[in-house]
Amino acid sequence: MAHPSTAHPAFDALLFDMDGTVLTSIAAAERVWTQWANRHGLDVAAFLPTIHGKRAIDSVRDSGLTDIDPQAEAEAILEAEIADVAGIEPITGAADFLGGLPRDRWAIVTSASRRLAERRIEAAGLPQPDTLVAGDDVTRGKPAPDAFRLGAERLGVSADRCLIFEDAIAGVQAAEAVGAAVVVITALHSAARDTGHPSILDYRGVSSQVQSDGRLRIHLP
Repeated sequence: MAHPSTAHPAFDALLFDMDGTVLTSIAAAERVWTQWANRHGLDVAAFLPTIHGKRAIDSVRDSGLTDIDPQAEAEAILEAEIADVAGIEPITGAADFLGGLPRDRWAIVTSASRRLAERRIEAAGLPQPDTLVAGDDVTRGKPAPDAFRLGAERLGVSADRCLIFEDAIAGVQAAEAVGAAVVVITALHSAARDTGHPSILDYRGVSSQVQSDGRLRIHLP
């Protein structure tokens, strides 16, 4: 659903998913996961859409394979993903938008591990956030709300007073579970476009304004 040219209401802070939301790592991730799925005899075309927005260990557990060690498999996938950062780039406009925000008012909240998140953010040339919540910081990954709650808590705000940028269904569901407003990024795919939330292709034309009370007003194109 496209959003008309208007200012979003003001928010205490902004929370951003990473993969597919501020940077383009989907191709790199799918290269690694395709190799893994092929090794285990999975239907790659059916399996790949299920990995987005989730922690690696949850994707492994949800694969239906019963004769593997999920933790060991997830760790092996992590090492392969850290080694493969070819083609990782920022979503258009993301670097400028993030760079213009007060550093204590935004966080990256990702299902990726901390090592992988930091590696991909660096590869994309984006600013490393002061606040980063990774998949290994929570017991339950998205679509559970834990990661977004923790991200807001570390910024000293309530999650339901945040605006969350997401691209995946699991992430949108996690954002909805904390009562936050959501903007869907569709630069890489449109899986979450029909969730009823405003959607934008990328960050061109998106701007922020700090109000007198310190809250952020976001203008969407």
